[in-house]
Amino acid sequence: MSSGTEEKATAVRKAPESSLVTSQGTTTIASTVVQKIAGLAAREIPGVYDLGGGAARAFNALRERIPGASGSVGQGVSVEVGEKQAAVDLQIVVEYGVSIADLAQAVRANAIGAIEQMTGLEVVEVNITVNDVHLPGDDEPGDGAAARVQ
Repeated sequence: MSSGTEEKATAVRKAPESSLVTSQGTTTIASTVVQKIAGLAAREIPGVYDLGGGAARAFNALRERIPGASGSVGQGVSVEVGEKQAAVDLQIVVEYGVSIADLAQAVRANAIGAIEQMTGLEVVEVNITVNDVHLPGDDEPGDGAAARVQ
């Protein structure tokens, strides 16, 4: 074995251990875990009304009406998880009047911090898509048929 080959072999053996891949074993984080953490972290930021696109939010609203069922924490969140890194895509609905640029920065920072702290994974990117703006009064029933029925 030449000295160049020996140096490479030594470098491979002496690669720094992460908190997830050690000489004593490997910890694997499921993508659903990262998805839930990212979803909860995004919802913690004031100005985020909801996560997901229109169809996902409508389906989630129906699911919440079923006794014993609950909404999906991972709605509007997709992730890619490797051995040491993760990438996150978020779809959010913002409250009207909130600075979208500032909100996106806060959501990104909170999601990265939560994922890295809880999992030990390095978050390489958090992409945010703003799907809608929630207007005040959107959730209140109008003067339509629902208001006529007593």
